[in-house]
This record gives sequence, C-alpha cells and structure tokens, in this order.
Amino acid sequence: MGSREIDLEPGLRELGLARMAEIIKERLRQSQHESWPPRRLLRELIEEELAYRKERLLKRRIDNAAIAKDQPLETFPFDLQTGVKREQIYQFAELDFVREGTNLVFIAKTGRGKTGLASGLLLKALQSGYTGMRQRVQDLLDDLHRSIADRRTKQLLNRLSRIDVLIADELGYLNIGDEQANLFFKLMDNRYLARKATLITTNLDYQDWGRHLKNPLMTDALLSRLRQRCVTINIIGPDLRAPKDPAA
Repeated sequence: MGSREIDLEPGLRELGLARMAEIIKERLRQSQHESWPPRRLLRELIEEELAYRKERLLKRRIDNAAIAKDQPLETFPFDLQTGVKREQIYQFAELDFVREGTNLVFIAKTGRGKTGLASGLLLKALQSGYTGMRQRVQDLLDDLHRSIADRRTKQLLNRLSRIDVLIADELGYLNIGDEQANLFFKLMDNRYLARKATLITTNLDYQDWGRHLKNPLMTDALLSRLRQRCVTINIIGPDLRAPKDPAA
C-alpha cells in the first residue's frame, strides 16, 4: 500500500502558524533534496515563522503610530536642511533618549523638517521594539477633552502615559482652550513621572508657551518637568517646502 503525503497546511494554519503553512511544502522538498537532518528543518521553519511575526508586529506598530515606513531618517535631506546637525540626529537614533526618558523638543518655523526628524526617530524606536505614537497636539487634546464626557479620561491618560515614545506634533499652530491646556499638563506630568520620552514639534519658542497655553504658572510647571530631561533642537534653516524656481 503506497504511502500518502500528509497535508500539514490546515493544521499549521489552525495553530496560527501562517508562515509555516505557507512554506512547509517547499521546505520539505528542499530538506529531502539536500538531505537536511530533522533538526535543521525544524529550525528553518521556526526561524521563518518568528521573522514573519516580527515583521507583522512592526507593521502593526507603524500603522498604529501614524508614521510613514518609507520615510526613515536615512531619507531626510540633511544636505538641504543646513539648520540640522546630522551627527546629532544620528546620535539620537542610538535611542539612549528613549532608555533614559529624555524629551526632545524641535523648535522651528513651518516646513523645516521637524515632523520628519521626529517621525524618523520614532521609526527607529519602533524597529527596536519600543511602543510609540505620533499625533497632532490638537487631535491629542481633542481626544482627551472628549473623554471627559464618558469618564474615560483617566484610562486614556494612563494609556498615553505608558507609550515609550510619544510625538506631540505641531504645538502652537491652533488655539488651545483652558481645559485642554490642563489636560496637556496632566499628560506631560504623567509621562514625566513614568520617565517616558516625549518628542514635541512646535513653532513657538519656550517664552511663548505661556501665552499659547493661557496659564503662565501652569506653563512654568510644565516646562520645569519637560526640560529637566530634555534636548532642544532649534532649526534655523531653509524652508524645505518652498517652491523651486525652475529658472534658478
């Protein structure tokens, strides 16, 4: 009675081993052709499954973080943006600031590359297994303000405070109400206590934050916490979005 090849794919898929199920037939043929010992075959299957899961997890983190995977630091136009020190940014990319809970504040006019640099650093952190998220300050505070109505503010603050790297993008571009300013202070205080790294991009110098947040005393307390473990990057350079004159 002839032997019958057993179809392993359905069982592997039911066990949640999607990549193994996809490659099992090819790897079995390869192992027979090259006379692999069973241990090597098993190792090959496990390694491919683990790599597949890591790739999916990273993609999910990037999607949740709301940043572009195809815009890493390596694509930033350092040669055009003379207001940025490439060496300093690549030092940040070693991620000591994440491990130490150091904040980074990018201050510049619009179009200078603040968000691109912050997002590139966040991508590095995600690739190294950290959690992260980018959100515009206005959207972040709108979410927190809406959470008051259904009494989930504490839950949302706790979730945001546990994120390893949070980009609060575009502080200063839109007006902030009194309650929103209070919530921003509470979020930053929670992250300060948790020693989590926050990256803030803004068009405001520090002396203008009190006017924008409409509460000088609270702003002083916020900046005291924020700047205790902080590096400020002032970008004084060209507008990367400025239209190029083809005749130039």
